[in-house]
Amino acid sequence: MQAGATTQGLSDKSDVPISPASAQRIGVPREVFPGEKRVATVPEVVEKLIKLGFSVAVESGAGDLANFSDEVYHAAGAEIITGAAALWAASDIVFKVRGPTPDEVALMHEGQTLISFIWPAQNPDLMQLLAARKVNVLAIDALPRTLSRAQKMDALTSQAGVAGYRAVIEAANAFGRFFSGQITAAGKVPPAKVFIAGAGVAGLAAIGTAASLGAIVRANDTRAEVADQVVSLGGEFVKVEYEEEGSGGGGYAKVMSEGFQQAQRAMYAKQAKEVDIIITTALIPGKPAPKLITAEMVQSMKPGSVIVDMAAEQGGNCELTEPGQAVVKHGVTIVGYTDLVSRLAKQSSTLYASNLFRLTEELCKTKDGIINVNMEDEAIRGLTVTKEGNITWPPPAPKLAAAPAPAAAAKPVAAPAAKKGHGHGGASEPMAGNKLAIMFGVAAALFWLIGSSAPPAFLSHFTVFVLACFVGYMVVWNVKPALHTPLMSVTNAISSIIAIGALVQVSPLAGTLDRPNDWISWVAAAGIVLTAINMFGGFAVTQRMLAMFRK
Repeated sequence: MQAGATTQGLSDKSDVPISPASAQRIGVPREVFPGEKRVATVPEVVEKLIKLGFSVAVESGAGDLANFSDEVYHAAGAEIITGAAALWAASDIVFKVRGPTPDEVALMHEGQTLISFIWPAQNPDLMQLLAARKVNVLAIDALPRTLSRAQKMDALTSQAGVAGYRAVIEAANAFGRFFSGQITAAGKVPPAKVFIAGAGVAGLAAIGTAASLGAIVRANDTRAEVADQVVSLGGEFVKVEYEEEGSGGGGYAKVMSEGFQQAQRAMYAKQAKEVDIIITTALIPGKPAPKLITAEMVQSMKPGSVIVDMAAEQGGNCELTEPGQAVVKHGVTIVGYTDLVSRLAKQSSTLYASNLFRLTEELCKTKDGIINVNMEDEAIRGLTVTKEGNITWPPPAPKLAAAPAPAAAAKPVAAPAAKKGHGHGGASEPMAGNKLAIMFGVAAALFWLIGSSAPPAFLSHFTVFVLACFVGYMVVWNVKPALHTPLMSVTNAISSIIAIGALVQVSPLAGTLDRPNDWISWVAAAGIVLTAINMFGGFAVTQRMLAMFRK
């Protein structure tokens, strides 16, 4: 342990796995950004990091604001170190939430690895300071989100989901009545109307939360493909009357044309007059938050309405937003908190710690407690913004998968050689007609030969059989598929043929028991009974199957 490091008298835990001497140490300092309550790892994840071969050190008090005490960290196997300087000096890898301050950068040493939110496009001065310290920096916000395997490491998504949920809670706190509509003895309470600008991860989380509270939810996004997601969460997608595709790179929205923005502002102005709550989530990476809600729109809203501006940290989507504050202007409460995620510190810390653990798994596939920043890995390359004193951001364009080779054009099938004769070259259609005529002729001849020597009742029975087949096909097989399954259609068609034939045979049964064909009539009667059981049973089974798919 480095000088100045203590464990503050915490009891030893003998059953904690001991990391090998060559393993790297992961340090988790206390966040110094004002109002930041999150911590970069949690006790549950500490145990998993130790199983990967790392040792873990946590600065004393790092998890206090997220309700993780030093005692639970120590019980999970972490070493508790007092003082930021000692923690930074003793760590090979540092997990943080917010980007380091200049004072924290001064505590870093050459070869150290930092994993944190950095926002390299917005913080060029910080990038220069980090490069000068010759450290390796992995910006969790720079993760290529288009990679499917990167989803488990996507801290932006996990934190945005928390922020969207908390935005609705803050709106409910500032709103003057229920979200859900109610009818009571004291009167009728209409449901709140909520409009959400932007249907990204945060917006979708807000839609689901507001809908679950009983509000009427509307939402808009420049990307038309999210409309189905909005509807699936219980919202109504409000479309801008202007055709333009709004999808940008990496799953983000792009800056729209002036014509689209005018149509969008007109739609927002209409919604502002109708709804009770507006939640804005619109952000474009590397750019100030677009202004969506003007002062005139705020003034047009009903007194007591609420605006929650989730883009307040980047300047806000509302012209009247004051970052970090909740203010009342024109009778409308405008919430511009920049710490929505920190207001659910325990939940957001747990999710963020899980994201960092998944990233650590990718960095340490050998599970020996030593990370490998593999610049050949597209996900790791995208995250790495500085390495060994060199700024490696922005990363190169992602490699596009090779286009599949075009399928060889199918060779045209040569038309069959026309047979000579018959005046028209022997076309296939006349030949098919001739074959059909021959087949009918042969069948008629066979029928005549059999009928001439068969019993007199043969023709009548055969006629009944043909009619039964025809009626069975036309009556049962033409029934709509929604009424019974295809399997039941076939079995019921066969059953109908049997039933019709049996009804004809059973007709001599009444008062003619002494006739030689009585046994045929009795068999026919038994066939009717069994067929009826089969048909009614088939429809009963079909009814039960259809009931499984009804809500």
